[in-house]
Amino acid sequence: MTLIRMPGMKVLLRSMYSVKQAGMEKKVAGLTFAHPVGLAAGFDKNGRFLEVMALLGFSHIEVGTITPRPQPGNPKPRLFRLPQSRALINRMGFNNDGVEVLAQRLARKKPSGLIIGANIGKNKDTPNAEAVNDYLICFNRLYDLVDYFTVNVSSPNTPGLRELQDKEPLMKLLSTLQEHNQQSKPVFLKIAPDLTVEQLDEIAEILHATKLSGVIATNTTITRNGLKEAAAKVETIGAGGLSGAPLHDLSVPVVRYLAEKSEGRYEVIGVGGIEDAATAGHHLNAGASLVQVYTGLIYAGPELVKRILKGL
Repeated sequence: MTLIRMPGMKVLLRSMYSVKQAGMEKKVAGLTFAHPVGLAAGFDKNGRFLEVMALLGFSHIEVGTITPRPQPGNPKPRLFRLPQSRALINRMGFNNDGVEVLAQRLARKKPSGLIIGANIGKNKDTPNAEAVNDYLICFNRLYDLVDYFTVNVSSPNTPGLRELQDKEPLMKLLSTLQEHNQQSKPVFLKIAPDLTVEQLDEIAEILHATKLSGVIATNTTITRNGLKEAAAKVETIGAGGLSGAPLHDLSVPVVRYLAEKSEGRYEVIGVGGIEDAATAGHHLNAGASLVQVYTGLIYAGPELVKRILKGL
């Protein structure tokens, strides 16, 4: 952060990594995005690097997952690289500074023109029966500070969290948030790539019934398919969500299926295995309105957004 305070550094970084091209604007859920490429949740959980990420050319940044109270997350080591597969396995466990610290940080400064979303979740020790209260705390505290919300019920690293994707608890959670959404701020649902067709059908029904703005497809997977590393090595890593190149072939079909089911009633944001213009294009051609990257940035480097936009 100190580096970008040097005279002329912001101008230099912007000239190196930002791309401005006519016709790249996207209007999604009432918000105007400079272009379709954003930074997925998990990279800047606490909103500490918004200015830097904006200089790398992202049109939007999703902070979080944030919880009402600070929590340390799971024991380390909890993040593992699989370079042959251009993938990561993580079991971070919603480590974050808590919603109050994030709110104060967002209130101090927001980069001009940057769209900010808040990915919200529940604390690990909050029972699922009371989870709606945690989501509401984050929703209400950040309501005037962010442009949209994402409801995270799909991380595999908080015990029992994915049970909230079931129809009854999910309807209750999303309906409650929408009841408090007085200004009709965009709300998205982030889902796992490991759902059955029947579960995806239920998700589509719920999105329509609760009038959500859309769905983010997808979070990390608990499968270990498509890895180039030896199975024994992967097994020693243990539990966690897999992201990166191997997720592409899981995420794109989910994007396509939900986009076809939407009939224009909700938007789809594609995430998973995006590491260049071709993989971004697969998501967009499948029906995604926007795309988000995380692991691709780690392997492709800071010019990723520029390369994707030039390729598109």
